[in-house]
Amino acid sequence: MQSTNEELETVNAELQKKLEQLSDANDDLNNLMFSTEIATVFLDNDMRIKRFTPKMRNFFKLIDTDIGRSVGDIVHNLINVALLEDINQVIDHLGRVEKEVQSSDGRWYLMRILPYRTVDNAIDGVVIAFPDITVQVTNELLSIEARNFAEGIIATVRESLVVLDNELRVISANESFYKTFKTEPKDTEKKLIYELGNGQWDIGKLRQLLEEILPKNTQFRDLEIVHDFPDIGQKKMLLNARRILHSGKSTETILLAIADVTSRRESD
Repeated sequence: MQSTNEELETVNAELQKKLEQLSDANDDLNNLMFSTEIATVFLDNDMRIKRFTPKMRNFFKLIDTDIGRSVGDIVHNLINVALLEDINQVIDHLGRVEKEVQSSDGRWYLMRILPYRTVDNAIDGVVIAFPDITVQVTNELLSIEARNFAEGIIATVRESLVVLDNELRVISANESFYKTFKTEPKDTEKKLIYELGNGQWDIGKLRQLLEEILPKNTQFRDLEIVHDFPDIGQKKMLLNARRILHSGKSTETILLAIADVTSRRESD
């Protein structure tokens, strides 16, 4: 009898220890859930809500008593999101879904749906996280808008303009360049400037300007070059170039402006 009691006491002590560990783990999880800045919801295989972080209330009308309800019954303000289809896709194929989504208040999120794996590596639903990427998306849109604006200016300038990368490959050129030097984008873009027109732009003075002078300075201005082009004859050109550093990037581009002053020289 005494031996049995001792065994029961040992079992009870072990059980109490496990309960305390479980309580600590639950406290840790609750603190993590309430402190995280990422909106996250945990669903079972039937799409019923198991847990959610407070940030989920930013775009899902959730209350504490929604635990156990189907996520499909919860109203949200995400625009054009087939949430149930995406969840089913993850459950059926055990893959992941990532999409940029927008809420009706204009904020952007990266919706990421992953299988919920237990410690035994069994699938027991999904985890859906919504990191807020509003700042990144806004910056990207502003960058696109600024680039489109700059390209619009370049397209309307009468001077020939060429944009080069840091390896001196052509990123783009404006209509004036193509018209003046009788070439096309397909024969120009992504090529080294020295390769253009079967090497017509492999000009010693131009190489010196781009490879020796420009790396030591942010720009050069009104440097004169006279060159015979096989298809269009002799051209007198004034070259201006500027290195353009891009915020947050280690790369740079070069804006090369080419003013054809041949007719000016002839009239003089």
